Amino acid sequence: MTEPESRQHLDWIARWQRVARRIRVPLGFVTAGLYLFELARRAPRPAAVAWSLALVLPGLWLRGYAAGYVKKNRELTMSGPYAYTRNPLYLGSMLTAAGFAVALLSWPMALMLAAGFAAIYVPVIASEERFLSATFPGFDAYCRRVPRLIPRLTSASQTDDQAGSGAFSLALYLGHREYNAGMGAALLYLSLLFLRPVFSVLVHALR
Repeated sequence: MTEPESRQHLDWIARWQRVARRIRVPLGFVTAGLYLFELARRAPRPAAVAWSLALVLPGLWLRGYAAGYVKKNRELTMSGPYAYTRNPLYLGSMLTAAGFAVALLSWPMALMLAAGFAAIYVPVIASEERFLSATFPGFDAYCRRVPRLIPRLTSASQTDDQAGSGAFSLALYLGHREYNAGMGAALLYLSLLFLRPVFSVLVHALR
């Protein structure tokens, strides 16, 4: 890539990041509103809610597992889940969000979540990769071995000078407060179970 092309690429990332920051909060409110609308429109099916766990639980596990390895801005993490995918935290978030779309059996919700992830995470990942490439000399070699999002089937091999620090750290997990994701998921499942009856009572009361 020539220098002018590289500069244009970086400018494109910066512009998209600015747009993403501006729309993140409004997009969150729109998504929450659509979630409530879909929940009020039809009751969740128990089978769909049960099947959603097949995506939500692995997503939460992957996020928690990754949080116990990553040392943001201090070290290029290449061990644990980072030996399979460069962005296990974002992949875990996507699995979790897809699970809740399944729980509602809602195509509008699925499309909204997909659009939101594309609008927010694409510039974030591009920005982070630019930072990591400039900060850690081994990042480009790591990119050649490990895919950006869809994980490899086997762990990527590491040379001695590329090996990141070892095992899962509970202190890191707690420091990143990753348990909040589990608490948020639990609240969403509670809303699936109990918010719909509340809506029904309010609708009957207003008639």
